[in-house]
Amino acid sequence: MAAVSDTAVEKLLSVGPRNQWYAICPTHFVTEKPLSLRRCGYRMVLWRGLDGTPYALEDRCPHRGVPLSCGILMGDRIACGYHGVQVNKDGIAVVVPGAPGSKLEGSKATKSFPLQERAGVIFAYVGDELHLDPPELVLPEELTSPEFSAFLCYAEWNGDYRYVIDNVMDPMHGTFLHKQSHSMSFGETQANFRIRDTESGFVFEKEGQRNINFDWTEYGQTGTMWLRLEIPYPKTGGPGGNFHIIGSYTPISDGKAVVIHWRCRKVDGWQRDTWRFLYKNRLEARHWHVLEQDRTMLEACDPDANKHENLYSHDMGLVRLRRVMKNQAIQQLNALADAGRQVA
Repeated sequence: MAAVSDTAVEKLLSVGPRNQWYAICPTHFVTEKPLSLRRCGYRMVLWRGLDGTPYALEDRCPHRGVPLSCGILMGDRIACGYHGVQVNKDGIAVVVPGAPGSKLEGSKATKSFPLQERAGVIFAYVGDELHLDPPELVLPEELTSPEFSAFLCYAEWNGDYRYVIDNVMDPMHGTFLHKQSHSMSFGETQANFRIRDTESGFVFEKEGQRNINFDWTEYGQTGTMWLRLEIPYPKTGGPGGNFHIIGSYTPISDGKAVVIHWRCRKVDGWQRDTWRFLYKNRLEARHWHVLEQDRTMLEACDPDANKHENLYSHDMGLVRLRRVMKNQAIQQLNALADAGRQVA
């Protein structure tokens, strides 16, 4: 097995390891009109069929490479606006008006992406040539259990999506960057950390401090990569106990990232109604303010900021996750090379 180059590994990591589900956009973005988005190194076109089912193809006509998103929707297919080639949801060119019976007709010449609508988000499976069938998509209980109520927070930030992941895998930054926040003004400015393995990943946590500040982050890989944390809330934050945050981060391209957070609390009955009212009328603005502090800091970083680091014990979590992602990329590249294939 030949060693893959550092350049190839970095190139794959920049667009996201393959063979997993990625959060693409909120469900309401996708309508009966073609939507062109860049995600995970691809330009995708998304739309809904006549029955509301969402579909996604690579946004490139197999005839001349023009965007299919400039074409005409026909239920579960798109007719290219340039020469009328019709491509169905599976990426097969089913009609070639200008040359019936040509080699293009009936061929699968456009990449298709399996989709799922979950927790208010469109997820797309991005696989390589060796893994065309997607794994099961399992989300944390905060997004699937009726005991929780959640709000979706969607943003697009300038910068590498991996810096956002590093930020969330760094509980200690909350003590400093967010120290004026109503929910992160407590706790020690020094801490010892440990890593605790789980069935789906690991938890990076402060030793001897819990339910005080931003005290831990969990990484999970369950068909998709997610991060989870809790922020303790004062009584003025309303019912429901700790504030749960689930994060999902997707590379766009050209140094941009999709940043999705679900903000969740364990509430039901009248407490659920109270929490949702309180959130929209009082808490949401505060949460956006905290998120803006992160965005401003990360967007100010140079693209090669991680080449000038001097890491210490508080950074064990992000170092561990970087290694996990790098190993994923290396294994995928090696498998493709062994099969005589390459990353699309």
